[in-house]
Amino acid sequence: MKEKTKKAQSEMTLTARRGIADRNASLILTLPAIILLIIFILYPIIDSFHISLLKWNGISSDKQFIGLGNWKKLIEDGAFWKAFINNIKIMLLSLLIQLPVALLLSTFLHVIGTKGKALKCLWFIPMLMSSVAVGFLFKYALSTTDGIFTTLSMMLGGGRVDLLGSSRFALLTVAMVICWQFIPFYMIFFLASYSNIDREIYEASLIDGATKPKYFIYVALPLLGPAIRNACVLSMVGSLKYFDLIYVMTNGGPGTATELMATYMYKLSFKEFNMSYGSTVASGMLIVITLFASITMRLTTPKER
Repeated sequence: MKEKTKKAQSEMTLTARRGIADRNASLILTLPAIILLIIFILYPIIDSFHISLLKWNGISSDKQFIGLGNWKKLIEDGAFWKAFINNIKIMLLSLLIQLPVALLLSTFLHVIGTKGKALKCLWFIPMLMSSVAVGFLFKYALSTTDGIFTTLSMMLGGGRVDLLGSSRFALLTVAMVICWQFIPFYMIFFLASYSNIDREIYEASLIDGATKPKYFIYVALPLLGPAIRNACVLSMVGSLKYFDLIYVMTNGGPGTATELMATYMYKLSFKEFNMSYGSTVASGMLIVITLFASITMRLTTPKER
């Protein structure tokens, strides 16, 4: 009896030692990543909130503590809320255009199988391009002087077409360019999710008499639910922090028609040298994006029964 007890204790001790060794190994392996996250993500966030409590131009050593003065100004800042509304418009356009088109393309590629390899590569090209390059490409393609629409309009006897210079159409035009670039990302995202659906489910649905449209609506679409929810969150978060493409194409213009929170923050920080208020806008962006992502995840995650 004593020998069995000693043997059990020794086995428990060995298991505990192995557990400690595994935890130590995991900590050692993840430590470099944790250090990098602290240096490049956590510290900048904390420092940004700290700078938002100061009055500072970002260059001089003269820093004046003003408490929540910048935050009070942010709440009353009409330009910030105008930029926020523009972000919301782009977010809605992205959700309504990017995800349905991407789902349609991925479904088409899934149906045709290996025959669509060439199309897959061709459709993914916009995602391989830099956002700055895409911005310059469409800035010249939509130029008022010799752009695509102006050339076609003049060939048909019309006048010049200025989409980026129109406060009415500029934001919609930029949103279309954003969708053009990022649709391939969600296409591949949904295509990967299709590969996780068991082939036997498709065959069983056909045996039960389901047509391909019914299979998509009643079988595939519910199974793609988690991927669609994740894509919605990614699209929303991305839409709230767009900067480079907008900055290259319109610089927030004409006027403030395409001004976004990120472009507004950049101008405050690096053009007007108001680093403290720019940090406040950046911190406000972080809060807004976190709230939107949290609410979306909470609303779209199915409750456990």
